[in-house]
Amino acid sequence: MRTAFEMGWSTLDNGGLLTAAETAFDVFITTDRHLRFQQNLAGRRLAIVVLPTTSWPSIRDHVDEVAAALETLAPGVCLEVVFKG
Repeated sequence: MRTAFEMGWSTLDNGGLLTAAETAFDVFITTDRHLRFQQNLAGRRLAIVVLPTTSWPSIRDHVDEVAAALETLAPGVCLEVVFKG
């Protein structure tokens, strides 16, 4: 896992970021709930997971839910994960 900053992509807009990410990754994880409405995701080679928070402690507490979401994905699919509990 790498961040956009680590990849040198922090200045890219969403479309450019997705294009760059799909050359190097199979899954794009974001907290941008509006991404699916702002970008045309049809034909993308990436699967996209939308998390409800950037808080690492919250994500860590729900890592099983995130992992389960990753198992169901296919290219071009955008799935919003909802943390239970």
